[in-house]
Amino acid sequence: MAGSVQRYFAGLSRNTFLLAAASLFADISTEMLYPVLPVFLTQTLKASGSIVGLVDGFAQAAQNIVQGFSGALSDKLQRRKPVAIFGYLLAASAKPLMGLATVWPALFGARLLDRVGAGTRSAPRDALIASSVDEENRGRAFGLEGVGDNAGAFLGPLLAALLLYAVHVDIRTIFYLAVIPGLLAFLMVLLVKERRVPFSAKSKIDISLGRFPKGYWRYLLATALFGIGNSSNSFLILRTQDVGASLEKTILIYAGFNLVAALISYPAGSLSDRWGRRNLLLASFVIFLIAYLGFALTQNTLMIAGFFVFYGLYQGIFRAVGKAFASDFVPDELRASAVGWYSTSVGLLELVASVVAGLLWDRIGHVAVFYYGALFALIGCVGLILIVPANPERSR
Repeated sequence: MAGSVQRYFAGLSRNTFLLAAASLFADISTEMLYPVLPVFLTQTLKASGSIVGLVDGFAQAAQNIVQGFSGALSDKLQRRKPVAIFGYLLAASAKPLMGLATVWPALFGARLLDRVGAGTRSAPRDALIASSVDEENRGRAFGLEGVGDNAGAFLGPLLAALLLYAVHVDIRTIFYLAVIPGLLAFLMVLLVKERRVPFSAKSKIDISLGRFPKGYWRYLLATALFGIGNSSNSFLILRTQDVGASLEKTILIYAGFNLVAALISYPAGSLSDRWGRRNLLLASFVIFLIAYLGFALTQNTLMIAGFFVFYGLYQGIFRAVGKAFASDFVPDELRASAVGWYSTSVGLLELVASVVAGLLWDRIGHVAVFYYGALFALIGCVGLILIVPANPERSR
């Protein structure tokens, strides 16, 4: 039994496990808040659906835009760890500020600060993950980080539900308590030992866009075609409540979604090392398409819960495989930049998708959000098949 476990995790390093633990604690901190955030906005701060889309869209876009620059900075310095540490500390510090908000613009500002911290840490952390293992185990390494991230996303909502319904704390107190796992994540990264990349840096920061191969740009284009319909998960939470689920049930359903994402992340990353990342990524797009059509077509709470949990397969595969695929297209010295600008593209398109989804939610109908997402998932599938090379090394 022990031998089987060792073989399953063969090729991974101490740093890989520390960074997975950092993602676990960071996501517990974030996901304690995520399922209650749309409710806090709409019920406590009296914001509309459009404001929910605006707040979360801009926050996620800020996170991903910052990743491009933090990745370029860490590539310039060839030091990933200090940049990541700063991001973890900033994100942890912003959590209590959201709980202090009495109007939605104040929460918006604190949420932006939180996501800027998350964006600052992500690309250098991903570069640390990529450099902590041999190339043939890179999918496993990102898969393990995805396990930590999605396990935290599973435990965070459960912890929030426990605090709200068993301990009976006020909803604002959840924001204050979220700083604790955030600081534990910061501690995990402090323990990481960074391996310097043998590369002579230029005298000024180069955002590296002109140095990426054509295959990388094709991958970003296919991701953009899909991403323009990939709005904030806040709309799935609102839709779940829309069909009659209580806040407590919604939080538990959201936790189930994240549990599935956690369970699939490592197997997906491992399989992508053997079967090819494009194939696994295509599967995640198809899962997204089916789930969004399900959200559009049913009014049944049990069915919505099933589709939400099924959607977790997309979340786990896309997060683990998407970043690993982006890093495959470039040499080691550009890896943080490649993952960072990939995440920037994902974030900018999520902003567009979330703003459009907010308008559709308020002005046309709630189901229109999900038909819109399903359409662009289909377009993304076609783009991935037609324009993205299956073998990234040949496109360098």
